[in-house]
Amino acid sequence: MPEPRPPALNDIRLRKILDETLVPPHWPDGFVMRSFEPGDAPALHALLTEVFDDGADGPFDEWWPRIADDPEFDPALCFLVIDAKGRLAAAALCWTRAFVKDLAVHPEARGKGVAEALMWHAFAVFRERGADHVDLKTNTVENPAAVRLYERLGMMPVAWEG
Repeated sequence: MPEPRPPALNDIRLRKILDETLVPPHWPDGFVMRSFEPGDAPALHALLTEVFDDGADGPFDEWWPRIADDPEFDPALCFLVIDAKGRLAAAALCWTRAFVKDLAVHPEARGKGVAEALMWHAFAVFRERGADHVDLKTNTVENPAAVRLYERLGMMPVAWEG
């Protein structure tokens, strides 16, 4: 398994302790969450490519085998949000070690509470699986809106090693 990329400047690791502060997700009108199916991989890649726009994932034919063959990939931990028109509006791709690898919301779906609902859902699933916390990495400069969301959810900075 390849080593994770070292943290970039302004990257932080945030942690949510899975305790009594968890609340059920509230899905905004017109959005439904469903589980990942193998045929969803191209749409997921397209969403991640559009949202992150950094080229880090590479083309689909390289990205998908890297994700699907990763020992921490579990399709049951990839949560998709579909909008009223049947389009992929958001996704949370999580690793089995209770880590949110990618949280992506299409620009047209932002500001409606989709990301918050996705995170509460992920927290609940990991708690059901016996995890005591969930971690993720974000960048304070490139993604200040995400940092604000994660702080509202009760996530706190932790050491990289932890």
